[in-house]
Amino acid sequence: MSKAILGKKIPAFTAEATGGKSVNSRELIGQACVLYFYPRDNTPGCTIESNDFGTQHGKFKRRKVAVYGISRDTLKSHEKFKEKFGFPFDLIADPDENICTLFGVMKDKTMYGKKVRGIERSTFLFDANGVLRREWRKVKIEGHVDEVLEAAKSL
Repeated sequence: MSKAILGKKIPAFTAEATGGKSVNSRELIGQACVLYFYPRDNTPGCTIESNDFGTQHGKFKRRKVAVYGISRDTLKSHEKFKEKFGFPFDLIADPDENICTLFGVMKDKTMYGKKVRGIERSTFLFDANGVLRREWRKVKIEGHVDEVLEAAKSL
């Protein structure tokens, strides 16, 4: 199983997404795309980040850049989250952490003084050939989506 590596093709995966879709990474080739990994549906930071991607979605779309959010939440949770906030892009469910593992986003964290394993907020930008061009790890939400959009302009 190949991992996500800067300058290399998107690793192979297939997963369920909102809207009754199945997303296969090979089908993402042909259009640039953003995959952003977030810890959990309906939490404050994840909601802000997803809303920011939603607000800027038209600009990504005009540049022919698809956007997908990914977390370990279930498809049912994703459907509710997407509907509640009206996100114009799909959310990919990864409850078994298969995609998270490919992208190396599972990390040990400390939350309220306890050690937990969870997703490190991360974003990956692929060009139309499916090659990973940029990655952001340990993402700070403020201004992040603008930075990703700026990088997408250079594709």
